[in-house]
Amino acid sequence: MINDYLEIRNAEGMPKLVDASLSTAFLLNVKSGVRNCAIALTEATTPEVKAALRDQLDRGLNMHEELSNLMIHKGWLHPVDLEKQFQMDLESSQTITQIAAMDLFPGDTSRLGTFATPEK
Repeated sequence: MINDYLEIRNAEGMPKLVDASLSTAFLLNVKSGVRNCAIALTEATTPEVKAALRDQLDRGLNMHEELSNLMIHKGWLHPVDLEKQFQMDLESSQTITQIAAMDLFPGDTSRLGTFATPEK
């Protein structure tokens, strides 16, 4: 990995990584919401509250299905091929480790002279 993150060419592939990361985080939040709705449904006492929670649970399950299908289609999730999913997770963790090791706030971030700039 090239450590000069200020150069545009070094950001190649980053949008795909960001999309995959955000969709994974979103999927985990949807799963958490489904779990919370299911728990709340077991503790609800009035028919109105139970109906509202069932509706939310159905919406959460539908959202989970749509998001999972999108991630599978994009190649960001492999729920039936565990070896492929493990390999992808391993590569992601290595990339995260490399990004974490970068000096994100170097002392000199000047790019003067690198680009065509008008003279003062």
